[in-house]
Amino acid sequence: MSNIPNIGLLFILRTHLWLHKNMLKTITPILHPLNASVRVPGSKSLTNRALLISALADGKTTLTNALFSDDSHYFANALKALGFEVSLDEEKKTMSIVGLGGKISAKSAELFIGNAGTAARFLTAFLTLSNGEYILDGEPRMRERPIGDLVNALTPLGAEITQHAIRNKNHSSLVTSPLCPPLKITASGLAGGKTQIAGNVSSQYLSALLMTAPFAENPVEIQITTELYSKPYVDMTLSIMRDFDVEVKRKGYQVFKINPTQYAPRNTYVIESDASAASYFFAAPAICGGTVRVENITRKSVQGDIDFLDILAKMGCEITEHENAISVTGTKNLTGVDVDMRHISDTAQTLAAIAPFASSPTHIHGIASARVKETDRVSAVCAELRRLSIKVEEFEDGMKIYPSKNIQATTVQTYNDHRMAMAFSLIGLRENGVEIRNPSCVSKTFPSYFDVLDELRE
Repeated sequence: MSNIPNIGLLFILRTHLWLHKNMLKTITPILHPLNASVRVPGSKSLTNRALLISALADGKTTLTNALFSDDSHYFANALKALGFEVSLDEEKKTMSIVGLGGKISAKSAELFIGNAGTAARFLTAFLTLSNGEYILDGEPRMRERPIGDLVNALTPLGAEITQHAIRNKNHSSLVTSPLCPPLKITASGLAGGKTQIAGNVSSQYLSALLMTAPFAENPVEIQITTELYSKPYVDMTLSIMRDFDVEVKRKGYQVFKINPTQYAPRNTYVIESDASAASYFFAAPAICGGTVRVENITRKSVQGDIDFLDILAKMGCEITEHENAISVTGTKNLTGVDVDMRHISDTAQTLAAIAPFASSPTHIHGIASARVKETDRVSAVCAELRRLSIKVEEFEDGMKIYPSKNIQATTVQTYNDHRMAMAFSLIGLRENGVEIRNPSCVSKTFPSYFDVLDELRE
């Protein structure tokens, strides 16, 4: 009898998940040129980096304009489980973390990080600094997202990381290939030394190494063995490390050297508004015409995705910079572009939503790494464009999208990927009959997305 409540709770949780995944959001077209001003939440990338560095610093740091989303909650809860004092105030958008100077008080923990890829990569490196044993796991999709490159780079520095066996229904152990979570980290500190890592899979691997390297016993030297993709994200990491008083020596993007040192806590650290989230509202006037102003963000942003504005300008949109805002005005002559988006791949789906409304084809390339994100984003985008009767050619590292005058009403599948939901909702601002399945998946990074999208109607 004692198992009945647990069985009932499991049924309720599964029913809740099924209902969420089968919810629909109908997007109503906007029949007039846009004239709106919106504000988007704090940067996911900066919030997660600041959470990690604040935990590594020796003392209390308060983050303002922090992002409150599924990803940041997973990260913050993981820090709490590791013994850190973390205070969250969602109404004020503040997070306070008391860092322990590179130490972790909990000597064992089982951490669940959902499908938060950034948290998975950063925590994997962070946990190696401790003395203890930890399990890091996530949702089924997280168990499909490779992390072997990071593990292989940490190993020469003294880390011991193995895959924690997954039990199937018959209770036999399963180990997947390539190496994916769940991970078992048997930590005894990092000795330091030299290591290598590829730069063409995920820049988060390098960022994880860079941010934890100051707490190795000896200097760390990281050599990049391929071309480095998503360079702006590495620049962001180096910038925030500098903000907390740690400087990295480097030779371009080939070699990085970090000496043992300490991060200095900050009484207040302001998180910029999210440039990736802003891209959807920069894109809206390209599709609907008119002007949208996005507040609390500038072209001086350390976030690489701000360069999405350059693509919009090439397509014919007008970009206007204000003191603490950016406006985009659409054009009647929207033209297609041929762009390498390897450094800003999180905005590739946004461009894919604009492309059918251009007067010429748009070729997106350089985004092979997008295939190992929350979903295979190249395949998923092409599948949903075809569902809308939009002609698209799929390539290993991208796609070519053709203009379309006969977009078909349909229900867009989102693959539990927040960026699929947000990007394809833009098509519904222009075309009738676009529904978004599982719209709640936007809670991963932008819980209020559809509320802000409705502000464009005012």
